[in-house]
Amino acid sequence: MKSSSTVPFAIILGGVIVAAAIYISLPKQPPTGSDNASLVRPVDSTDHILGNPAARVMIVEYSDFDCEFCRDFHETLHQIIANEGTDGEVAWVYREFPLTEIHPNALSHARAVECAAKTAGNDAFWVFADALFENQPVDPATYGALARATGIPGEAFAACYASAPSTLDARINADRKNALDMGANGTPYSIIVVAGKPPIVMEGAYPYGAVKQLIDEALEN
Repeated sequence: MKSSSTVPFAIILGGVIVAAAIYISLPKQPPTGSDNASLVRPVDSTDHILGNPAARVMIVEYSDFDCEFCRDFHETLHQIIANEGTDGEVAWVYREFPLTEIHPNALSHARAVECAAKTAGNDAFWVFADALFENQPVDPATYGALARATGIPGEAFAACYASAPSTLDARINADRKNALDMGANGTPYSIIVVAGKPPIVMEGAYPYGAVKQLIDEALEN
């Protein structure tokens, strides 16, 4: 005969398992003052910035074009800038963090988007970045067609990609090293930077509401 405590114990155990599953599925609470996050490289004119370069709040994202979570978060940050960045208070900075250990084409994609910027400027960077995510996974053989489809001069783009890998890699590796120095072990990895305040870390693809809440709190404080 089963003990009378078996059923209550099973109920308690089931509750613990459900609670644990919910905890694991939620975004982790971002540290508001991380020593590692303070190593984030200051934003400057060489960065790819969407929004006001002088914004009070900067979302510095380290991302990989073959990462599905990054694709979703890319859309989220576009919504953030469209809704929260209209008054010039919020801007988005994209930095390269190709996870070459698991994504063989990640470095190629990073080189390609940097060539888009080098060839046609900051706006072209964002257009090409959007195209890479929208067409994920992208075959590197289609870069030329993708460039032409997004209004980037094909010949100049091809020349950049063929002749400047070392220059492009220097920038890409600098972004990647900065992410690793802060302790990033996956993508997307983002830092909310507000002048005079501790940086806020977002590890993973936070939903729109969570990002907006962090931005609102940063602006209020």
